[in-house]
Amino acid sequence: MSPATPAPQSGGAALELLVHGVGGATPQDMLDDPRTIRVTGDTTAAMHRRGADLDAEDHPERYAERPVPEAYCWSNLTSGNGTRALWLLLLPFMVVNLAHWMRPPAGGRRRAVRLYGVLVRLLALTLTVLLTAAACEVALDLTAWQCAGSAACAADRAWLGFLAADRGGWWSQPGRRLALAALVPAALVALLWYLSNRTWTAYEAQRPPTGYDDVATPPPGDPAAGDSGDSVNPDDSGDEDQEQERIRPALGRPGFWYGRRLVARLRAAHTAAGFLTIAAAVCGAAARHDRVTGGAAALVGSVLEGALVLAALVCLVVVIRRGRSEKRLDHAVDSALVAWLPAASLTLLGAALLYAAWSRPGWVSAGTLPGDTTFGVLTLSQGLLVVALGVVALSLYRSAPHARTAMSGLGGPATAMLACALGGVMTGGVAQRVADWLDGPGTPGAGGGRIVGPPVLLSWQASVIPVLLMVLVVPCAVLAARTALTARRFAKEVDADYGVTSPDPVRTQRIASTRAAAGLTDAAPALIGIVAGATLLLGAGAVAGAWTSGNVPGRAFAGAHDVIAGAADTAQATGSWLVGFGFILFVTWGRRAYKDASARRTIGILWDVGTFWPRAAHPFAPPCYAERAVPDLTWRMSSWTRTTGGRLVISGHSQGSVLAAAAVWQLPEHTRHRVALLTYGSPLERLYGRWFPAYFGTDQLTALNGEVHCWRNLWRATDPIGGPIGVPADGDKPAVDRDALLDPLVYGREHDHPLPEPVLGHSDYQADPAFADERTLLLDRLPPALPRQRTEAQAAGEGSSDSQGSSDSQGRRDSQDSSGRSSG
Repeated sequence: MSPATPAPQSGGAALELLVHGVGGATPQDMLDDPRTIRVTGDTTAAMHRRGADLDAEDHPERYAERPVPEAYCWSNLTSGNGTRALWLLLLPFMVVNLAHWMRPPAGGRRRAVRLYGVLVRLLALTLTVLLTAAACEVALDLTAWQCAGSAACAADRAWLGFLAADRGGWWSQPGRRLALAALVPAALVALLWYLSNRTWTAYEAQRPPTGYDDVATPPPGDPAAGDSGDSVNPDDSGDEDQEQERIRPALGRPGFWYGRRLVARLRAAHTAAGFLTIAAAVCGAAARHDRVTGGAAALVGSVLEGALVLAALVCLVVVIRRGRSEKRLDHAVDSALVAWLPAASLTLLGAALLYAAWSRPGWVSAGTLPGDTTFGVLTLSQGLLVVALGVVALSLYRSAPHARTAMSGLGGPATAMLACALGGVMTGGVAQRVADWLDGPGTPGAGGGRIVGPPVLLSWQASVIPVLLMVLVVPCAVLAARTALTARRFAKEVDADYGVTSPDPVRTQRIASTRAAAGLTDAAPALIGIVAGATLLLGAGAVAGAWTSGNVPGRAFAGAHDVIAGAADTAQATGSWLVGFGFILFVTWGRRAYKDASARRTIGILWDVGTFWPRAAHPFAPPCYAERAVPDLTWRMSSWTRTTGGRLVISGHSQGSVLAAAAVWQLPEHTRHRVALLTYGSPLERLYGRWFPAYFGTDQLTALNGEVHCWRNLWRATDPIGGPIGVPADGDKPAVDRDALLDPLVYGREHDHPLPEPVLGHSDYQADPAFADERTLLLDRLPPALPRQRTEAQAAGEGSSDSQGSSDSQGRRDSQDSSGRSSG
């Protein structure tokens, strides 16, 4: 008998653990039964069974022909209550966190890997400073400094009356206005700190099952065990050299899904950086005035500025010095650092506020705060860091090149560039709209405007948006034309696949067009590369234009032809309105998602893809749901196979297949050999393998196939997300991929299918008969069930049944049986 069709196994329980994909699913839909019961877990993520299957392990004879289905529902981790809509504001943080995980394989270059991690963490830090600087721009510069200092602007704002400079009140002095307005960005930073700490506790503080006696931690002498490296390696990014990666894939390391120490450390550094940014804005304005007037206040200002610089250097050292520790479960926390750094920065902020609030009767606010310099330095720094990151990534790729790696290893730098662009757009959008609102009918910066307006750099950045959109027209047109041509070519393949003798042109074209459109996913690297490259070049042009134009938009073109100057002004005006419109649309979408469950579910899909990875670069990014879901699945598989000795197939669709693979990697070797993996509509190789080659590359997926007992993958040519794994047959193990499933199941009307079958694409793989066939083959390949082990609770229940009767014992087994479940 061939390896693909082994002799069927019988006896003992068999469990099919279902894991849904993006967008979520209800237990009723997954189990195809309106009556389901939660057997373990909570309202956030839980295992569910049909009511009739609760005692399946006690009656294995009932399930000789099929496994017991059990559904793991994790959708509430990403698309639960309405407050998740606010996560949209954290989108740049999420994107830069993805860049950390997109590095090419190490190729034995440990120092380059550390440098890559350092550069990404520095980029993440600049985004925190950028967000805080934007809040300071709105609250301090536009509101407290410009509008409150202008009689015409403050006259129309009753809530600014007590701050108005022309009224001569206690708060009318510029320093006191700045000190009061600084409470707004300070509250924003405190809110981000609170959300980061709360989401860590709610979602990610789930220890992997290394303490469970069935999941043994590698012995100290095992090279895979390693050490936390904090005392020896100042930056243990959790990225081993080539030999370590070969011994134990990264996702199988004990501490991979438990980044408590790094998140706490980064949270302290970013919180401190936010407070220091606010303190610098307030203290800097007062110190510049005092240096002109002289006296003791100037000395105090210099001392405070020096303290702020020193604290900022400490934040940089904290961010640079250490990365992730994955080789062992790291329970330690830098308690002294976590407690000291935010508290010290908050103390400096308080001192800066007191210093600025000191009476300065002759001080008058005029012009703007030095926002142009701040935003210019931030933009330039981000550009240089992205370029340096690209050099390191390209160097890593060349040491171990692979044709399937997206953008030749430059996917991480391109993604980091997009994160910076998103941060810049959101910053510019907020500043532009607030300036327009405060100025009323006027135009900020114009002759009749009441206030000067936001930094000119933001206007220049807005001017590149129309140019960027024009640049994108060409590749989008090329993709559309290529897709149409591909659909025509696929038409012949469709007729051949179905063996159609009298084809229906409309039906054939629809199937062919769906296949061609699904292939657009593979064009994403080229499109993202064009966007990232154009954004980098246009951003550099915006910085140069802002610096050469002084503080007047369009001055760089003053000596140019009138047509060029007019085009520049038009681009700036159009880009400004586009930024404002985009920001309003962004906020409106978030508000709608707060009230509308369907919109919230759409946003949840975005987080399903973007928050799979732990927070390794930015602590204020949305929480990683996999740090809850992967331990859940690992614990369930370990405990069930240990107590029942049965066979288990974990069945994952779409993003669920990624969770399933990550959970299997965490299992001990003897448990993996009792587990089969069934994936369908899986992005493991098509997306994760290309964009995250150090973790889901060809070598890692091949190693996973060697570690798990058996693995089968189902895919369709019409699926825009899932695809083949590409792992060939190895010895007695067949190839992971089955031939592409036909979609739709039949071409036209048949006796068994009298109505037209839909083109399913990425959904409903279970509707294909091949799904049940492959699941049966996987279960047949697993070893026979082992004798069932008794737990202590079960033994106690049996002992008490002798004295209390069989009915009481049966009740206890229903509520706490060998699989460790409760009736829910």
